Amino acid sequence: MNTEQRMNINGGSPWEPVVGYSRAVRIGSHIWISGTTAVDEAGEITAVNDVAGQTRQILGIIRRSLERSGAEMNHVVRTRIFVRDIRRWEEIGRIHAEIFGQIRPATTMVEVNGFVHPDILVEIEAEAFIADLSAIDHEA
Repeated sequence: MNTEQRMNINGGSPWEPVVGYSRAVRIGSHIWISGTTAVDEAGEITAVNDVAGQTRQILGIIRRSLERSGAEMNHVVRTRIFVRDIRRWEEIGRIHAEIFGQIRPATTMVEVNGFVHPDILVEIEAEAFIADLSAIDHEA
């Protein structure tokens, strides 16, 4: 992959074409994952009323997006977690730690007023950096 080449990763979300965004964008060794919610392949919200289940689903989507862009979860250097009810921070944090407990990216968790769908409880975005492009260098 040319270090200046832009790779847009389509995640299949029903909101991507409406809003005009990509699930992920990779340029060189940097990868940005858009805010991700617990949506299945049909565009339906999963794990309704289950913040831990939504968090697991989201991290799975992020993992697949990273893999499609030539990266892995251990390349994540930052996550941002948006929650509808900050009192549920520990449930979300425990699931985040299952994946990132050893990786320990910089992380922010904030409460927001709402999301584009009332059943969404959490949204996560991520940034990754691949220090050695020769180690992972293939097209998605």
